[in-house]
Amino acid sequence: MHLSTTNDASAGAVNLRDPAYKAVFSKIDWRVIPLLLVAYIVAYLDRINVGYAQLQMKQTLPFDDAVYGLGAGIFFIGYFLFEVPSNLFLEKIGARKTLLRIMVLWGIAAVAMMFATTPWRFYVVRFLLGAFEAGFFPGVILYFTYWYPSARRGQVIAIFMTATTIASVFAGPLCGAILKYFDGFTGLHGWQWLFLVQGLPAILLGVLVYLLLEDKPAQAKWLFWRTSPRRRSGSRRTRRRCCRKLSNTT
Repeated sequence: MHLSTTNDASAGAVNLRDPAYKAVFSKIDWRVIPLLLVAYIVAYLDRINVGYAQLQMKQTLPFDDAVYGLGAGIFFIGYFLFEVPSNLFLEKIGARKTLLRIMVLWGIAAVAMMFATTPWRFYVVRFLLGAFEAGFFPGVILYFTYWYPSARRGQVIAIFMTATTIASVFAGPLCGAILKYFDGFTGLHGWQWLFLVQGLPAILLGVLVYLLLEDKPAQAKWLFWRTSPRRRSGSRRTRRRCCRKLSNTT
């Protein structure tokens, strides 16, 4: 997933065509983008899977279309109310802790949907899911500003945004398979398994984000893990220059 480099006045003093900087950004690309891309795919699935689950929930729960419509809307109320406060915490406590909190809590809320057997439980859990997930997308965009100058940032965000397309392609077959083949397994309905199977990965990914990513480039020792001893001192200087310049361009 090595991104092509461009040189632009908006990139400040960072020479994006310099081989040393190319190597640095290549490592950043592979470390940051795949993990956050997968996390956004899971977030999108947890947001839309209720549309597939309701096809089977109608057969086992006394829910009508009005209940599902209201539940879908309540999600966005929670999302709207907590989007800005969530990102204020990101700046104060750091991206890793913020993304860990967001992803673990939204994963728990997504799993809790399997217990939403009454309309009020359904409404409450959908609201909490929106509130917990609220800061993820804008938080990741802010996080990218710490790691990429503006000349590269557009490409990175474009790749990140493909998560919604990827999730849309696989959502139907994946949800359909879970609803069909897991229905009745261990006494649970297929729709309950759907929320469980698609909610747990968010919790796991939240822990991985905390363990594998860093808040700022200056803290990322992994940038030069594979540097040979002969080039290590030069790589350290390159890293320091790159980190300083990134700080000046964000």
